[in-house]
Parts: sequence; structure tokens; C-alpha cells
Amino acid sequence: MATRYFIAIPDPAAARGAGEFAFTAQGAEAFARELQEALRSDRLFERWRATQDEPDEVDPKLGATDPGASVEGTQREQRIELVASTSVPGDVVKHRLRLLAGSAWELRDVRAG
Repeated sequence: MATRYFIAIPDPAAARGAGEFAFTAQGAEAFARELQEALRSDRLFERWRATQDEPDEVDPKLGATDPGASVEGTQREQRIELVASTSVPGDVVKHRLRLLAGSAWELRDVRAG
């Protein structure tokens, strides 16, 4: 069953500057596409895992994916609001967001379905 995550990115420029795996998006729809790709495939996870000192010791559960994940983005003045619907576990969603946006995001709400 999918869970809906309501995510805010108050300062998109800070999210884009969050490091090696950061968002490159310009605009709400592009942010949504990048997060959706990060949830649907393991490409971001594998790129991150390859940079770890002991890649084979990384918990494989962090590589969970949901090919049916969907993310919608809305621009509210400077703020980006994302709604992600996915069966990926919450700790994995948060890990992907930390890779993409560092600490420049806020989890506003979580709802079943």
C-alpha cells in the first residue's frame, strides 16, 4: 500500500547546493521528476553506495524501489511543495531526500493511501 509524503523545500537553491547527489532541478515539476526517479529506480542509491568506504556493507534495504511511485510538484512563491505517493519505506524516502536536498527539506505530513 502506498503512503503519501507531503514535502516542502523552502529554499530550492539550498537543496540544489546540498552536495554531490543534490537536485539539479529548476522548478516544481523538475524537482518532482527527480524525486520520482529516485524512488522508482536504484540509480541514486547505487551512485551513493559506490562512494561508501565499504559499499558491500551498506544495508540493501536502503536500495528499495517502487516502479509505481509518483511525485507531484507545486510552486508556491519561492517554496517547492512535493507530494510523493510510494510504497518505499519512510526511512528510505528520508534517506533519498537527504541525498537530494541535504537538510533543505521538511516533511510536512504523512498519510496512508
